Amino acid sequence: MKKLDYLSTLFVGIDIGARQNVVSAINFDQEFLIKMEPVPNTQFGAEQLESMLVKVLEKNTFKTVIIGLESTSFYGVHIANFLSSSERLMPYKPYVYCLNPKEVANYKDSFNSLDKNDSIDSFVIADFARVGRIHTEPWRGSQYLALQRLTRHRLHIVECLTREKTYMLSNVFLKFSGFALLQGDDHPFSDKYGATASSILTDFLSSEDIANTSIEDLVDFVNKKSRKRISNPQMTAEILQQAARNSYRLDKCLYEPLTTSIACSFNCIQAFEKELKAINKAIEKAVMGMNPVEYQILMSIPGFGPVYSSGILSELGSVHAFPNNNAIAKYAGIVWKENQSGGFKAENTPMNKAGNRYLRYYLIEAAGSIVRYIPEYQEFYQKKFAEVTTHQHKRALALTSRKLIRLIFGLLAKNQLYSSNRVDK
Repeated sequence: MKKLDYLSTLFVGIDIGARQNVVSAINFDQEFLIKMEPVPNTQFGAEQLESMLVKVLEKNTFKTVIIGLESTSFYGVHIANFLSSSERLMPYKPYVYCLNPKEVANYKDSFNSLDKNDSIDSFVIADFARVGRIHTEPWRGSQYLALQRLTRHRLHIVECLTREKTYMLSNVFLKFSGFALLQGDDHPFSDKYGATASSILTDFLSSEDIANTSIEDLVDFVNKKSRKRISNPQMTAEILQQAARNSYRLDKCLYEPLTTSIACSFNCIQAFEKELKAINKAIEKAVMGMNPVEYQILMSIPGFGPVYSSGILSELGSVHAFPNNNAIAKYAGIVWKENQSGGFKAENTPMNKAGNRYLRYYLIEAAGSIVRYIPEYQEFYQKKFAEVTTHQHKRALALTSRKLIRLIFGLLAKNQLYSSNRVDK
């Protein structure tokens, strides 16, 4: 949180609900100025809340207002956006913070005399701000929200795509077990979810049909469905027939339902992939219109691409909102609690994941990518991998992402493109 004159600051807590928000406002002496007032979670309710705050601010000698609300899915987006851009509140330099519910709940546990009342949460949030426990960055407004909605939706599509592919594999194994077990160089298709693989699994009712088809007809089928893009269709046909002969046989009543399910999954996968291309274009347009310089800086890092660069920027916002790289690491939840007592120091220290899970995802994924492109990071990853005997990959990747944060902060803060000659410190 910014360094402020707390004695002249109004602290506001909002307990967000789908239908109504409960508001409390206190001063530094913990005196109620607004006590658990409910307002509708609508445009009218937001304007009513705005008027309540302005009335309190004008009546007293406050210079600043800090507004805290829990990050409860999408229910708090409108009120956070409204209050952060309110012209009536602008003279009081409003800071709007979306707080981690887990941190607020832990703080609430420190009170022994609170009543059992859901509305009391608004007071707890206001007091959480009063004692200076907020370490996140303020709400950044509509411009970042627009990019963030796109990048988060892209991640949602990717997760749906991954889940659909994983689910489909169970049906593929039931219908054509030998095909499902083919891996790596033994697999006949470079794209397991492409048009040719789809035709093999849906045009033939059973693995027995493939086994009983002549090799010539199967070669012709592969050529037709792949549009002659497979270099060795004869070998592909032989692999498929051998896999069919090695597959389990099923009752005839199962083949048609399994084929229908697999065909449906292929349709879903194709739809997701189509939407993925569309949203990639929308993200590129949004990020270039918002912050092209910082985007190009991130794109200059080997192993970075549009997905990681735009995802990090959408969650991070401006790097100038953070005093140092440690603040970014804490905001992302890539920090560790020390577990030490006397001469004992635990090897297993879990990551404190109380930060922005989306930013953490992009940073860790990006770290896994640059390890393949930057020798310095590859050496660092291997060193950390060899230091422990448990959770080696996860630990090494997390520590590499912490090192990556220092690089990102340094480049963005100095407005520099990546260079292999620079020293990451």
